[in-house]
Amino acid sequence: MNEIRAAFERRGHETYGEGVSQLDHALQCAAFAERDGADAALVTATLLHDIGHLLHDLPADVADSGVDTQHEASGSAWLSRHFGPEVTEPVRMHVAAKRYLATMEPGYFERLSEASVLSLRLQGGPMSETQAAAFAAEPFFADAIRLRRWDEEGKIVGYHGPALDHFLPRVQVCLA
Repeated sequence: MNEIRAAFERRGHETYGEGVSQLDHALQCAAFAERDGADAALVTATLLHDIGHLLHDLPADVADSGVDTQHEASGSAWLSRHFGPEVTEPVRMHVAAKRYLATMEPGYFERLSEASVLSLRLQGGPMSETQAAAFAAEPFFADAIRLRRWDEEGKIVGYHGPALDHFLPRVQVCLA
C-alpha cells in the first residue's frame, strides 16, 4: 500500500497529454468504476491501470518521442507481486482493449483524443479481426473493456471527486 501511495506521490502530478495529471486520471477512472457498480477488484484495477507510467524514469512526454513504454505490461507485472489476476489482468489488457475497440466499434477511433491516437499508433494500432477475435476470447476481456471505457472517460479537466484515501480500503481488500 505504501508503494502505491509513494508512486503517486513521486509522479502522480505529471500529465500525459490529456490535460489532467496521472493522479487525477486514476481517481476519475476509479470514481466512474465505483459509480457503475464495479467490484473492489475492478475499481482497484481501474485506479491502478496506469501505474506503469509512474514506475519508470522516462520523461512524461516520452510518447511524443515515439516511445511506447509498455506501461500496461510493466504495471501489471509490478502489481502481480501483491494482487491476483482479477486486478492485474485488466491492467495488462487495457491497451489491447483500446486496440480492440478501435477495430470493432464503429466511431470509437474518431472519439479518441489526440494523445490517445498517438499512443494507439505506438501500441500497434487497431487490431486485425483475427487478433480481435482472440482478444475477445481471453479471460477478463469484459473487465478490460469496462476499464477502457472508464479510461477514456477519466480525462475531465477540473473534475472533483474522491481522493486517493477513499479508494485505499478497496485496494487493501484486494491485496493477496
